[in-house]
Amino acid sequence: MRTFDEIYEIAAARKGGAEALEKQISPALLAVELAKIPDDRWLSDMTKRVFQAGFNWKVVESMWPGFEAAFEGFDLGRCAMLHDEDFDRLVSDTRIVRYGAKIRSVQENAVFLIDLINEHGSAGKAFGKWPSDDYIGLLELMKKRGSRLGGNTGQYFLRMMGKDSFILSRDVTARLIAEGIIDKNPKSKKALTQVQHAFNTWMDQSSRGLTEISRVLAMSV
Repeated sequence: MRTFDEIYEIAAARKGGAEALEKQISPALLAVELAKIPDDRWLSDMTKRVFQAGFNWKVVESMWPGFEAAFEGFDLGRCAMLHDEDFDRLVSDTRIVRYGAKIRSVQENAVFLIDLINEHGSAGKAFGKWPSDDYIGLLELMKKRGSRLGGNTGQYFLRMMGKDSFILSRDVTARLIAEGIIDKNPKSKKALTQVQHAFNTWMDQSSRGLTEISRVLAMSV
């Protein structure tokens, strides 16, 4: 496994130098910044990533004002209490993508977020204080307690919200394979643990967070 500096040099050479590379790297938000994000915005973006999974992202983005209206601004209390009549209305609502299982996930994820709020004070505090060196633990939590948040969906959600994170994209996975950390797309707990260990090593070497390291890895391929 190469050091972070060695991989950084590969990425810099591909992108036209260190200065050009740095312009494409942004650090994650601080925990105190994540804590200030309203709870409904966490459910909104969580829902957006769920609906974008396996679908045209641009279509979902263009329809998003309709989603916000249909789900009443993603108020957690209202979404958690959706009943059969609400679901009947939503699966016929042309303002949104009418995918029953994903519509149901809005209610389930509202309940999940309410549980986090009860445990930690707010969704932002819960996500913000989760340690970067156990990022895969957070992914596992979302997979188990949330709805349709496994795989890259949960990873993109965290990244878009500003949480320090890595995304196991095609390019990041290719770099991890090239470094001998894994031999294929990591799905098992063992493989994810190996990935986490590698990122922890690179964090120690570079004093950078997961987001920055992930971006460098992606641009090194």
